[in-house]
Amino acid sequence: MWAAFYAYCARRELHFQRCEQCACWRHPPRPMCPLCHSDRWEWFAATGRGRIHSWTIVHQAFHPAFAPDVPYAILLGEMEEGVRLVARLSKKDEPNVRLALDLPLQVEFEPVSNEIALPTFSIARAGDAAPGKAVPSEPEA
Repeated sequence: MWAAFYAYCARRELHFQRCEQCACWRHPPRPMCPLCHSDRWEWFAATGRGRIHSWTIVHQAFHPAFAPDVPYAILLGEMEEGVRLVARLSKKDEPNVRLALDLPLQVEFEPVSNEIALPTFSIARAGDAAPGKAVPSEPEA
């Protein structure tokens, strides 16, 4: 299930699972709805908009690839769909923003390789993102 989430990210698209029975959004991906226990779900495009719920500043890299970037901020975003997403603050915003609870966020994607892009948060500006829409349960190859 995580493979599908990251396949969408590689296409610069944010998707979350949504239960077909009760319409509950969920993240992280899992096979069963936490509310109604249905195993019927599909992937839906998310707005990519949210607000800061919490954050931490990383001062020690947990992988050598991130060592040049410390210190950096990891945010917990409360997304419009009601799920929470953990992602790094965009590198372009790091030197220019003072973090605060409820600050509006917009998801962007940072390419890590030709096949991988990770979601990041930037501070939202007016007019960011389009509303979510239904998509197939798995990304096309």
